[in-house]
Amino acid sequence: MSTQHDDGSSLSNHFIVAMPDMSDPWFSGTVSYLFQHDGDGCMGLVINRLTSMKLGDVFDSLDIECDDPVLCDTHVYSGGPVMPEHGFIIHHSKEGPWSSTVNNGYISITTSPDILEAIARGGGPSDYLVCLGCSGWSPGQLEGELKGNAWLTVPGDMGLIFEEGIETRYDAALKRLGIDKMFLSDSGGRA
Repeated sequence: MSTQHDDGSSLSNHFIVAMPDMSDPWFSGTVSYLFQHDGDGCMGLVINRLTSMKLGDVFDSLDIECDDPVLCDTHVYSGGPVMPEHGFIIHHSKEGPWSSTVNNGYISITTSPDILEAIARGGGPSDYLVCLGCSGWSPGQLEGELKGNAWLTVPGDMGLIFEEGIETRYDAALKRLGIDKMFLSDSGGRA
């Protein structure tokens, strides 16, 4: 099966939005940012689900000092069920000297602890999400799920990540497609 979307393009730098009838409880109601889509499969981060863990817990586990109680009390996102002990930081590409795993010119995904140290000191990126874990699909798996109408695709947009609140990201992603959740069917079809 192809590693491309129906129009032949990669889904890197796109969002996938779970359809209302998503049967997988992990992904039900989620919006995921896809940062890699190639012959090896697809990787992404859920951007609208929090964990019970806070940044202070992450800093403590890495022996990083942070004197900002508001920052330490910030919840960490649940990026997905794969590698839940790994941290992934989504931030603007134009900021900082951090070694990024992915940099598309607009959005970067960084996994190195130096960015967390900078965030704790107040010198990190101006906008970021800290996620634990990621989401992964084997080659052809996501394409099959798309053909089965499990997801809608939305072009990447920094505003959805950094300007929308967590509680509005799902509806905002649908709105970018001209869809109101009230009128979205629980099941889809193909013409």
